[in-house]
Amino acid sequence: MTFSNLSSPHQTIKRLVLTSAASLFALEAAQAADLPAKSKAIEYVRVCALYGAGFYYIPGTDTCIKLGGYLRADLVLNSNSDFDPAANGVAGARNRLSNSYTWRSREGLSIDTRTATEYGAVRTFFQGVFSWTSGGYNGAGTGEVAGATTYNAAVPGGQGSGAIAQGSLGVYSAFIQFAGFTVGKAVSQFSAPWTNYPANEYDDLPGGGGWVTGVNQLTYTADFGQGITASLSAQDQVVYGTTNIWNVSGATAAGLATGAYGTNDIGASRSPDLIAMTRIDQAWGLFQASLAAHDNHAAYYGVDETTGHPGDKWGWAAQLALSLKNIPTGIGDTINLSAAYTNGATRYNFNDLMATTYAMYGGTGPASGYQSVGLAGLSDSVFVAGAGQELTTTYGFRGGYTHNWDPQWNTAVYGGWAAVRHGSTAKGYICGAFVAGLALSSGMAGCNPDFNYGAVGLVTRWTPIRNLTFTADLAYTMLDQKYASGSTVTLPLLSAVAKPAATYELKDQSTLTLLLRAQRNW
Repeated sequence: MTFSNLSSPHQTIKRLVLTSAASLFALEAAQAADLPAKSKAIEYVRVCALYGAGFYYIPGTDTCIKLGGYLRADLVLNSNSDFDPAANGVAGARNRLSNSYTWRSREGLSIDTRTATEYGAVRTFFQGVFSWTSGGYNGAGTGEVAGATTYNAAVPGGQGSGAIAQGSLGVYSAFIQFAGFTVGKAVSQFSAPWTNYPANEYDDLPGGGGWVTGVNQLTYTADFGQGITASLSAQDQVVYGTTNIWNVSGATAAGLATGAYGTNDIGASRSPDLIAMTRIDQAWGLFQASLAAHDNHAAYYGVDETTGHPGDKWGWAAQLALSLKNIPTGIGDTINLSAAYTNGATRYNFNDLMATTYAMYGGTGPASGYQSVGLAGLSDSVFVAGAGQELTTTYGFRGGYTHNWDPQWNTAVYGGWAAVRHGSTAKGYICGAFVAGLALSSGMAGCNPDFNYGAVGLVTRWTPIRNLTFTADLAYTMLDQKYASGSTVTLPLLSAVAKPAATYELKDQSTLTLLLRAQRNW
């Protein structure tokens, strides 16, 4: 019998081997389909040593980042703000509407990035603060009629019954630096590195530039090596860099009684402030010279454009600053000094955190009167309808000395003084309004709106562990007005500060302010 349809034993074995192999490949393929795809290697955060401690590479990039900040709690005694003297408003009234204390809690956050390029490092820097400040009487009522007072009570969300902000956000710095250029919000190039704090926490120290909370600018800085640099800057000046441009023709008795010698008639922006600065910063200390040009651009004489306006008038400011480091009194001890002169650019002497009007009351007055009061006001220029601007001159200085007792304790003494002087024409404008509006007893002969303003203080800091500091800063502030001795004025009812219409003696005034602070940096 023949079996022609049967395979040979050799062919049968071959077929079985191929079938088994195909089955194995199919099984492996099925198993492979069930396995996850191979993931990329995890990129861990790496230390970036190019720019100092605290920098790390952002994973997957060549950019380094540093996060920093602080948490601060302030208690300020005898003030309605943090950290200013009782110099005006309800604080200056020194009555039941004035805060005995003001409390603030604040968190600061900074973000610093650097990227190395063929043009040098590209840097971005941001610093913002989140603050909660206790409330106070906002001056909406007389304080005597039920329902008329407005006290800003703390409620969820930072909203109170009054108009004083509690929860707030501040942007201090937001700038880009590239190839010598700085663009954005940063400390003014006019200011010394310590701004308005040569040794203090007190905000109201005259005698030089400030802008610690930053100002918009376009700056180019040339680095000549050996710590020598020079900067040219165009800086925003409306309205942060201007005190007042007073239209004295608009003065009212109520305004004069608060130290406002006219309506503040600042026009819209026309030109930025132009600044030139040179600095030598070496191991022994620092020397800096700064110049600023400031355009005073007023609005109109009256309520509309048909009334006309004064022409623009440029003012200027100059400052010299000196820092001495590691002086013989101790390791890390420093002396910081600055002096400023301005003509039509008052903010470069009275820093941007300071008030521009002063109305400080005292408890004693003339026998036939009610109380005493010190009145004064800052301006860049003054004018009356139909006339040009008259620039205001100021000059002053400030300084601080810090001594380190040991790594945990240091004490500093500081002070500042500044003078405000008006030309004869400007005095005539102001005094004409002042005598008529407030019935100055000594008349034109006894009228002088010039004044001096000064502050001295003592601060002690304790740092029990690194980056945790407790501070006590006591400041004494003085207003030296120049109206004739014994002069009186007749003030109208000032319901916002509960002062009655009465006769007040014009007199020098002073006040004490104490800051207690706890701060943790990170």
